[in-house]
Amino acid sequence: MAPEKRENGVRERRSAPADPPPARTGSAGRRATGEAGAARRRPRRVSAPQAISYAAEQLGQLLGRVPESVSALKPTEDGWRADVEVVELERIPETTSVMASYRVSLDEEGELVAYERIRRYTRGQIDPRP
Repeated sequence: MAPEKRENGVRERRSAPADPPPARTGSAGRRATGEAGAARRRPRRVSAPQAISYAAEQLGQLLGRVPESVSALKPTEDGWRADVEVVELERIPETTSVMASYRVSLDEEGELVAYERIRRYTRGQIDPRP
């Protein structure tokens, strides 16, 4: 489910992969239980690189701005949480541009379920936090 780069440089998500392969059957022809059964009940978690890409891509679509970077990524019980940096107001010189950090929540399949702006700052500002 990696993004697909189009000619104009915009990345588009490919459609979700097909259902997981069927579970193995035992000698009596019954389905094996365990991990294979659990995989069918719960969606497969996207990888960390995919989560970073999806967080930036989907937030950019909602805000109408191209994200600068993803500064944090953390797995959660329900998927992923990412902090995405976005230029909110471009200024000259660039060090005075207004930036914002957005906290993005993704489900296990990489779909954005929530976001909030958690901080605004100028690009040249040094973070006083340890």
